[in-house]
Amino acid sequence: MALTPSIPEARRWLRQAESDLQAAHNDIRCCCPNWVLFKGHQALEKALVAAVLCRGEASEAPMGLVALARWLEALEPKLGGLAEEVEWLCGCGLDGKATQYPSYHPFPITPKEAFHSLDEEEVLRRVQGVLGRLRDHVGRL
Repeated sequence: MALTPSIPEARRWLRQAESDLQAAHNDIRCCCPNWVLFKGHQALEKALVAAVLCRGEASEAPMGLVALARWLEALEPKLGGLAEEVEWLCGCGLDGKATQYPSYHPFPITPKEAFHSLDEEEVLRRVQGVLGRLRDHVGRL
């Protein structure tokens, strides 16, 4: 399904991003860091899509969280540092696949076991920061 760039559509995506982030917060300290990361990934992805939807050339946007962040930074100087923050988050394990599928980890490790040393609060605090920047960006348009 193709998305039509518009501010109302961007705000809709941001609302869902905030809901996903709340769901991630609900999983903190519940012995499932992979779900915290997955839901954080979903929130971040939707917030980036929201920012893209504010652009007339949204159809030219690249795939992938870091690539989207770099693309947005290049078009919007006020979003400087966004790609660096997204790279940090991805480096912590924010991923839509590795958090869910055992094939992304060496046998016999499962996604639940792969992220045991994660600081969930710090990751979600930083996702919240990115969402806040993108919400402010969309709100200025």
